[in-house]
Amino acid sequence: MIYEFRTYDLAPGSVPEVIRRFGEAYEKRKAFSELAAFFYTEIGPLNQILHIWPYADTKEREETRAEAVSSGAWPPKIKDYILHQHVEIMIPWAFSPELTPGNHGPFYEMRSYICKPGTINDTQERWLTKYKERISLSPMSGVFSVDIGTALKIVHLWPYQDLKERSSIRNKAADKGIWPPAGGGPDFFSQENKILLPAPFSPMQ
Repeated sequence: MIYEFRTYDLAPGSVPEVIRRFGEAYEKRKAFSELAAFFYTEIGPLNQILHIWPYADTKEREETRAEAVSSGAWPPKIKDYILHQHVEIMIPWAFSPELTPGNHGPFYEMRSYICKPGTINDTQERWLTKYKERISLSPMSGVFSVDIGTALKIVHLWPYQDLKERSSIRNKAADKGIWPPAGGGPDFFSQENKILLPAPFSPMQ
């Protein structure tokens, strides 16, 4: 399975209207394939949306998107609000959960790291030494490596009920020496995070 992460930077103040138009168009688009999630930023880059689409492979992605466009159901009428588009194809790690519908959040923390060349396999192995202990505190929605797009990038997504729960769990994980797994700092060129909230029509809430 692959996941297409589509990140759009929007004109200031346009997020509610974009979400409305996208949601209306999605009612027809989902006949071809369904979203995994649709988020907008609450903390981090402002006026940004992220929609995540699961596909079996790049061939299914290409065929599905072509059918949706040919039908006239897609894309949504939001082009006048889009300042920038960034598309990445993600491959889930072997132990990553699938992105499944449900009330998991509603606050999602997305953390993105740019790794040094040759370190991603080591990072995966290091994560596995603490992964079960970490998810015993709170679940992870998924962890991915970019296959097409930004090289050497990994992304992980964590749901929380609110920001207070996030801080409490992260502090507990650090105090117990569970997370982050030891030895990871030198493997990353950069790290960033953002807090996301789901749109009303997002399968992940």
